Order: sequence, then C-alpha cells, then structure tokens
Amino acid sequence: MKINCQLRILALLFLLLGSLNLFSSTKEELKISNLELGYPCPAIPFYFLRADLDLPYPSIMEVEVSVNGKVLRYTNLHKETDKENLNKPVLTHRPPAAAGMSQDISIYKHPYVIGWVKWEPGEKYEVKVTVRMKKGIKNSDSDLLISAVKVVNGPGESISFDPAWKKYKSIVLSETAGIARKDEPVEALLPFYPDEIKDLKRELRVVAVDPLTHRLTEVSSQVYDIQEFLKEDDLSPDKDGKPTRSVPVWLPTVTARLSFLADVPAKSSRVFLVYYNNDKALDKTYISDLRVQGEAPGLQIENDKISVTLHPNSGHLDQISLKSRPDFPLYHRKETNGAIHWNPEIYAPPAPWTHTSDWKPPQNVKAFSGAVMASTEVWGNLRDIPQVDASVRYEFYPGKPYFISSSVLRINQTVNCIALRNGEIVIKRELITHAAWYDVVRDSVINYDITEMPDLTDLKMEADVPWITFYNEKTGVGFAGIQLNYSNAGLESSPRLLNPYFYITGGPWIYWARALSLTYLSSNMQQMIPAMKGNIFSEKWAYMIYETANGEKPYAPVIELQKRLINPLRLQLVEEVDDRVSKTVNELYIDKGNTGWEGRETGKHASAR
Repeated sequence: MKINCQLRILALLFLLLGSLNLFSSTKEELKISNLELGYPCPAIPFYFLRADLDLPYPSIMEVEVSVNGKVLRYTNLHKETDKENLNKPVLTHRPPAAAGMSQDISIYKHPYVIGWVKWEPGEKYEVKVTVRMKKGIKNSDSDLLISAVKVVNGPGESISFDPAWKKYKSIVLSETAGIARKDEPVEALLPFYPDEIKDLKRELRVVAVDPLTHRLTEVSSQVYDIQEFLKEDDLSPDKDGKPTRSVPVWLPTVTARLSFLADVPAKSSRVFLVYYNNDKALDKTYISDLRVQGEAPGLQIENDKISVTLHPNSGHLDQISLKSRPDFPLYHRKETNGAIHWNPEIYAPPAPWTHTSDWKPPQNVKAFSGAVMASTEVWGNLRDIPQVDASVRYEFYPGKPYFISSSVLRINQTVNCIALRNGEIVIKRELITHAAWYDVVRDSVINYDITEMPDLTDLKMEADVPWITFYNEKTGVGFAGIQLNYSNAGLESSPRLLNPYFYITGGPWIYWARALSLTYLSSNMQQMIPAMKGNIFSEKWAYMIYETANGEKPYAPVIELQKRLINPLRLQLVEEVDDRVSKTVNELYIDKGNTGWEGRETGKHASAR
C-alpha cells in the first residue's frame, strides 16, 4: 500500500511538472490566427487590416501594430464578442485623447485589432503585432511582452485611387427617411495640417465607394471658405525656467468647407473618401447645369429646373420661374423695393420702416459659384438703424427646384419698435389664387382660396409652421417655403417676443411673414416693444417653385420635398491619427484644483497633469 501511494504521488508530480512545462512553453506565444486586408465599409470606412489574436491566457493588454516596420497610430482593439453591423456607422470609438488619459483595463483572450493601412492591390505587407500582457493598470517589470509576425498581400482584383494622393479622410453618409437620394448636396467641414496641402481647391478629390465591387467613382466636389490658423503653441519655459508643458496643446490648422453630390440608397449608409496631399495635382473642372451670371449683388442663377434673378440693389430674391413653365414667372414689384424676399426688418419710429431688401447696396457682398453650389451673401447695418445688423444668404444647387435661404438679425443696442419681422415672401396678388399650409393646432392642411379674401385680412398660423405655399390653380405654378430652422436667443437678456406667430395677408400683393413682435398689427398698434441688446433672431428656409399636382393635393410636391429636407443625410467624419499627434494629453485649467482623475483606477497620465 505504501509503495502504491508513493507511485501515485510520483505520477501526480510528473503530471504537474508536465503541465507547468506546457504552460511555460505556451505562455510567451502570441498567435495571429487570421490576418486580412479590407475595403472601406460604413463601420470601418477606410482601407484596413484586421488581425485576430490568440493570447496564451486572459489578461489586461496593450497592443502595437507595425506594417513594413512603421508603427500604426490608428488602431482599435476589440473583444471577440464585439459585433458591429458593417453596413452602418460604428457605435464605439476610442480617440487618441482617451488613450492619453486612461488605460483600458478590460480582460482579453481572443481580441482582434483594426488598423488604418493605405494598402495597394498586389503589394506585400509584413505585419508585426506586439502585445504587453499586464496584471494591473500600471506597467511593471513582470509584464509579458510577446509578438508575432505575419505577411499578407493586398487583394489584386481592385483598382485603388491614384497613389499620388498621399492621404484621405472618410465620410460616412446615412439615409434615414426611406428616400433614395440622387445627387444630394452634402456639406462637410474638414481640418488639415498646413504642410499637407498647397492648394486645396486644386488638390482635393471625392470618390464614392461601391459596397459590392469596392470600385471608386469620382463625384463632383467643391472647396470653399478656407480659413488658416498658423500660430504654434509656445513650449518655452516659464519665467522661472520651468517647463510649461511637454507637448503642444494645439497645432496649426487649416479648415475648409467641402460640398459634393452624393448618391445614397434609401435606409442605407455609404462611404465617400476625400483624397488630398498631392501638390502636383492638376486643376479639375466639374460640369453641371448650375450657372451664375451678372455682377453681385444682382446675380442671375439658373439650373435645369429654375431661373432666379436677384435684385440689383439688395441682392434679394426678385424673380423666380420654372424652366418647364417659363411663361409664368413669379415676382412682386408693387411696393418700395419690389423684391419677393423682404427681410429681416424692423420698424423703430421715428426711423423709417427698414428691411434688408431696402439695401442699395448692402455694406458687404460676397458670392462664389462652382459646379456643386453657388452662394451669395449680403450683410451689414439696416439702413438708418446702425444699432441693428442683419444678413441674408442664399445657396443654389444643380438640378434642384429649390434654394436655401438663411437670415440673421442681431440687435447691437436696444431698439424700441412696433414691428420686428422675418421670413417674409411677397408676390403680386394677381399671380396667386390659393394658399396652403400645415396647421399644427388643427393637425390638418388648410387650403385657402385667397381670390375673395378682403384686403388686409390676416390668416394666422403657428410660428413654427413646417411649410407654407402659394399657388395658382389656373397656371399650375406654386411657390413654397419649407422651414428648416427657427431660433431666437439673447446674450444680455432673453428675447422679448410679443405674441409671435406666422401669418398671410393681402393687398396689391399677397405675402407671408413671421411676426416676432408686431404691435403694428395688434389692437394697440402704437405701443413700442424693446428689441434687447444682444438678441439674435435667425432662421433657415428652403424656397421652392413647382408645378402643382393633379387631384385634391396640388401642394403634394411641397410635402414630398419637406420630408426630404427635414431628414438630411447624416454625416460622420473619420480621420487617420497623424504621426504628429501626441500620446499624452494636456489641458489648460483656468483655476488650480482637482481634475477628477485623481485616484481613478484607469488613470494614465494624472502625474503629468
């Protein structure tokens, strides 16, 4: 019995030693179970590598990936349980600032890593993955450093964009309203480092990514509103010779607006790549039906759908017509300046009633045009009322029967007034037979015959009326306003609005307008209401001319366009992490005190803060 017991003990020791030897032989091994190069998709909207890893045992970990000897700055670490719908934008993201402030103390066993790699078809890439396996949040001498190397070839069946363009940014567009978008105008603000570009208007290209074939199709684009901030952060020591900070808080930056035309199927997401950094790029001319003639502010703008004339004095909408119905233009020309679009405006006697359409000319005029968008802006003081500034901006697009109008009224010094209005559209009375709008209170569309309406009888509606239209049932031509944004705010004091509403009234003309404070049309028409210093009134409309529909809803095209415009394509910008981005984070606090990160288990650079 004693011998058998000893033999059993010896056997158990052999088994234990064997397992220890097995553990020691495998614990330092990292396996790349799968390595692949992938194409941009909505969840990963860039050319990428994916490395599936097998760790020898579960652990907290840090990972570094290098490709052909260059360490990737843009890597995302995922658990094997992380499941993303690749056809939709990603939900989670850990930016460099997060990595610079806190550690990831999750436990991993079979993670995968996604890295931004600008791979080329048929090229060979040596990928090295290095993992630091840790027992706690802080690095220590007992951490295990393991690595693995694997080679992968770029898929050869696809043609990439010209490699002369060294960098790109990714834009994911998502359609949410169930409406297929064709040549939909899209605007994005993009930042760049100054040394990445020489001439953005010449260098930039936008391409659409086919989700099935991965082919790239260049789309019409336009760059404008370029702003430069070239000042560098001062890292010199303070007056006592002590370092101020080890890394810059900011870097010089160039920003620009980009507009392009996008096709996105209903209820789907698509990737568009914005290529840049090619100082040898040639000028690219895109052709569209958008044309601009004349001298600002009195421009003539047209596309294949509409023709628009702006007033030569004020730059405001003066006439608009449908290309399909050129014999029935819409205009006003009955009172004072005669424009269709009249305001923002204010009536602060003894100063005369003053509208932005009374400018002759505006103090400031700016206009530009291209294949994707034409824009005109006018701004300055209201005539005879220097205490009030205002602006009106129009944006026109190819192939669209509408344009976007944005206006702002800013009160620089308090002004007492009996009229404060915005959003006014005035048309010659004889050109219109009906008005229609969605009534929020009645939850129905009101369709009103204005031919028998007595002069100066008001039709009232809520200030946030979603859409409103005039049309002529005989000519079959209508004009509509679709309200996209309406905002009132104040700095020194909140806006003092007296019974704000929207309304229609008639005379030698028919017009709609927004009453912000309008005692002039109240029971006590001579009471003065202050427009307070620091108050700002802004709104944004789409103005559309259209052919009326047959049947009971002649205004049906307005409802269709409204659904499209109030549900714009959703935009997500994704950028590569540049090599110059610091791995630590500095924040400048106005007062000394706690940062909130003291003692937190995931803190990374608290000592440097």
